[in-house]
Amino acid sequence: MQGIELRIKGKVQGVGFRPFVWLLANQYELRGDVNNDGQGVLIRLLEPTAQQLQQFLHDLQTQLPPLALITDIQQQEKPWENPPYFEGFEIRESENNAMDTQIVPDAATCPACLKELFDPTNRRYHYPFTNCTHCGPRFTIIKAIPYDRKNTSMADFPLCPDCAEEYKNPADRRFHAQPNACVVCGPHLWLSDQKGELVDEKTPIKTTALFLLQGKIVAVKGIGGFHLACDATQADAVQLLRDRKHRPSKPLAVMVLDVSFLKDLTETEITLLTSTAAPIVLLAKHKVPSLAEQIAPQLNEIGVMLPSNPLQHLLLREVNRPLVMTSANPSGQPPVLDNQSAVEYLSNLADYFLCHNRDILQRADDSLVRAAFDGVEILRRARGYVPDETLLDQHSVRNVLALGADLKNTFCLLRQNKAIVSQHIGDTSNEKVRSQLEANIALFCQIYQFKPELIAIDSHAGYFTHEVGKRLAAQHQIPYVEVLHHHAHIVSVMAEHHCHEQVIGLALDGIGMGENRQLWGGECLLVDEKHCHYLGGLPAVALPGGDLAAKQPWRNWLAHLHQFVPNWQEIAAQTCADYDWQLLAKAIERNLNSPRISSAGRLFDAVAFGLGITPPQLSWEGEAACQLEVLASQSALASLPFDKRELPTLMPLNAENKLDLAHFWQSWIALDSSNADKAFIFHYALAEGFAHLARQQAQRHHCEMLVLSGGVWHNQLLRRLIKEQLAEFKVLSAHQFPMGDGGLSLGQAVIASFQFNEIETA
Repeated sequence: MQGIELRIKGKVQGVGFRPFVWLLANQYELRGDVNNDGQGVLIRLLEPTAQQLQQFLHDLQTQLPPLALITDIQQQEKPWENPPYFEGFEIRESENNAMDTQIVPDAATCPACLKELFDPTNRRYHYPFTNCTHCGPRFTIIKAIPYDRKNTSMADFPLCPDCAEEYKNPADRRFHAQPNACVVCGPHLWLSDQKGELVDEKTPIKTTALFLLQGKIVAVKGIGGFHLACDATQADAVQLLRDRKHRPSKPLAVMVLDVSFLKDLTETEITLLTSTAAPIVLLAKHKVPSLAEQIAPQLNEIGVMLPSNPLQHLLLREVNRPLVMTSANPSGQPPVLDNQSAVEYLSNLADYFLCHNRDILQRADDSLVRAAFDGVEILRRARGYVPDETLLDQHSVRNVLALGADLKNTFCLLRQNKAIVSQHIGDTSNEKVRSQLEANIALFCQIYQFKPELIAIDSHAGYFTHEVGKRLAAQHQIPYVEVLHHHAHIVSVMAEHHCHEQVIGLALDGIGMGENRQLWGGECLLVDEKHCHYLGGLPAVALPGGDLAAKQPWRNWLAHLHQFVPNWQEIAAQTCADYDWQLLAKAIERNLNSPRISSAGRLFDAVAFGLGITPPQLSWEGEAACQLEVLASQSALASLPFDKRELPTLMPLNAENKLDLAHFWQSWIALDSSNADKAFIFHYALAEGFAHLARQQAQRHHCEMLVLSGGVWHNQLLRRLIKEQLAEFKVLSAHQFPMGDGGLSLGQAVIASFQFNEIETA
C-alpha cells in the first residue's frame, strides 16, 4: 500500500500545529497520523488521492495557527508492505530525536484568552495564568526537548480533570497547550512584604493596585523575570524608585492598559505594540500623555509596552493608569528570577512583592524596538523574539558557537543554515551575569542537542567572552577563531540581508579591538564574510583613564582639546575647572593609562561635554550621545530639506583618509551659534565626513553596497543624514538585530564559519 510522508520544519511545536493538521485531515477524510519529534512534525498519510493531497498541502501552508511558521516541507512516497492500521486520522505521542525544530518565543495573551479572563461566567475568570496554544510562556519555561509538559516548569502542576479534557481534545484550542492550567490545578499568586511575610493571598492583585495608587513600589513577577512597578503619573513615586535604584536619569519603561492611553500612533507602532512579541516600543513623548517628567528626563522618546500576560492585564485594569515597569535588579546586577532572590536582593528597592509559584527557567528581558524612519529597528532582542531562528542562505559545514562581546552580550548557535541568537544577557563585568551566560550556553546546547565544532570569539584578549571561548574550545578539543569586533558588526548586518558581495562598512561604536591590536570605534572598512581591511576613519585619540573615560565625558573633551586645539590649556582652564585637568593632561602626555582609540562614541561624549549638557558622571551607556541627539533635533537646521542646508565642511579627509578633527574642533569651537545648532552641525559634519570617505572608497573598490553597524548608528539623526548623503548607493542597516553589540554574535558565527571553511579547503 502506498503512503505519503510529510516532514514539516519550522515553528511547529507548542503552537497548536498538530490539532490543526488533525482538523484538516478530518476535513478532507484522510487516514494517517501526525506526531512531534526532534526533527519537527511528521505527517503520514495512507493512500491519499491527488486532489486530497493538493488541497491538504495548500491549506497546511495558508491557514496556519497564529504562532506557527513552516520553513520547510519535504514530501516522499512511503510504500508499506505491512501498513499501520488507520481507522481515521490520529495524533501520536512525541518522540525525542535529534533536535531540528524551533522553540517558540513567549507570546502575548491572545484575544480568546483575554475574553475568558474578563468573562464572569468563564471558569478562568480573573485567573492570572490563562493561556492556550496561541499564547503564553514557551521559551521561559522550557528545560528540554521535545516541548512537552514534563520538560517545562509546569511539570509540578498536574492537570485537573477539566484541564486534562481540554489538553486531550484535538478540537480544543488548548490541545497539548503545555502551560495549560486553571485556578484548581495551576500556579497561584500571593503578595508579601519586604520580609517575605504573606500580606494577601485571596485578592493580591486588588491589594497590589491599592498600594501602587498610594505611591508604593511593588516587585511583580512576570514571565521572564521581575519588574519594579510604580504609578507612572506620580512624580514622587517615580523619583522614589529612581533614588532607591540609584538610577538618576536612565529612562524608565512604562506599561499602559491599551492603545487608548496613547495618541497619534502610526500603523507600524500599533502593530508593534499589539504584536505577539509585545515589546517596549520607543514613542515620541507627546504620544504618551500624563506621565511624570522623571520617566525619561531630557529625552524625546519614552519606552511603552502593553500587558503581555494575564497578570499584567489584571493589574493594569485594576489601577487603570500607566505604570512604570522596569527590570527588577539592584544597580549593576542582572534581573532576579526566583521568589527567594527577589525578597533577598530587592527588599531595599520594593515595598511589596507580587509573586507566583511557576518557575522562570530562562531569563527574558523586555525587548526594545523603534518604528524608525527607515524601518523597524530592534535595540534589545529578548522576550517575544528569542529564540526565533534566522535562516541564512549559505550553509556552515561546522556547528559554530559564537560568544559575542562583553557588553550587551548575546551568543549564537550556527548549525547548517540556521542561526539562533540568544536573548540579551548583559554586561559580563558582573559575576552573576557571567554565571548566567555560561549557564545559558550550556542550556541552549542541551535544549538544541547542539555540540559545538568551532568557537568564535572577539579578538580582544581582555574580554571575558574571549577567555570563556578559549576554555570551551579546550574543553571540547575543538578549534577557535578570533574575529575582529567591527568585522563582526558589519557581517551581522550582511547576514540579516543575505548580502554576500564585498561592501564598504562604516562601523561606529564605543570601543572594539581592530587590526594590529589598535582600539577602534570609528572605521571605514572593506568587508566580505571572510576578510576585513581598514580604509580610514576617525584618528586615534587618547582615552585618559581607560574605561573611566566612558563614564566621565570631561576626560574625552580634554583629550580632544589636547590633541587638536592649539590654545587647549586656555579652554581647559575655563571648562574643566572643577576637575584635575592638569594632572590628566600630564598622564596623556606621558601615555599613562591613556590608550589611543578612534572612538565615535567618545567623540560624542566630548562634544556633549563641550556644550555643557552632560553630568560629571554618566549613569548609563549612551547618555551623553542621546542628549546630544535630542539637542540637535531642536535646531532649525534639522527641519530644513537636505538640499537647503548650506553648511561648511568641518570634517574633511586628510592624506591618510582620516577625518580631520583638528579642522573640526577649531572651526566648531569658534562657531557663533546656539547650542542646538552646534549639536546639529556636529552630526552633519560627522555624517558628511564619513559619507565622503565611503563614496571615495566605494568607487575605488567598485562596491555598490554600503553597510552601517555599531551602536552609534542607533542615533536616528546621524543615520538619516548619512543615508541622505549616500542616496546613490544601497545602504544597509540592521532591523532584526541590534546594531550595537547585541547583534555581534551573529556576525562572529558567520565569519568563523567562512574563515574556517577557507582554511579546511586550502
